[in-house]
Amino acid sequence: MHDPVAGGGAAPPGAAHAELGFVATYLRAVTWLSRVSGVVAAGLIALAVLVICEMVVERYILGHTTIWQIDVVTYSVVGATFIGSAYVLMTRGHVNVDVLPLHLSARPRYRMALVTIVAGLAFCVVLFVMSVLYWHEAWAGNWRSDTVWRARLWIPYASMPIGLGLLVLEYISELIRLVTGRTPPYGIDPQRELR
Repeated sequence: MHDPVAGGGAAPPGAAHAELGFVATYLRAVTWLSRVSGVVAAGLIALAVLVICEMVVERYILGHTTIWQIDVVTYSVVGATFIGSAYVLMTRGHVNVDVLPLHLSARPRYRMALVTIVAGLAFCVVLFVMSVLYWHEAWAGNWRSDTVWRARLWIPYASMPIGLGLLVLEYISELIRLVTGRTPPYGIDPQRELR
């Protein structure tokens, strides 16, 4: 059996055959989905910026009242946060304090990474289930925003289960990559240790 700690990021013997299997297909699919989620999140941020610019022109130059702009900006930014979370995890773009992992030898670093990935996965699964229930309640109850626009809330609330579902898939991908030795814990070379 391949030791992911000792072998680092090297693939186990026979990996060329294994690359054709379900795991490799899953990893490629989740990587693709995470990249798409990053593009969608960037598009939502761009949309929010454009709507703010339009709101400034409409309100301060033309003197009109704004009705829908604040809602669209708020829902776009929140949606980008949830939907883009899988991309952020995949690229390790989140805030990461690696002082402790850098000071650990390879085996404790691997164990710590395993525990943190499993804990993060469990937390995201719970959030995913709760967000699906919350979204369904908004959809079934035909919830509307309290603003003049009266937006149907199930539409922006859909970003929560979509984003958290993608995040769960990415966490599973991270777990697979760790235990199979495809990536080292925390992206740190297994031979690297601070002295």
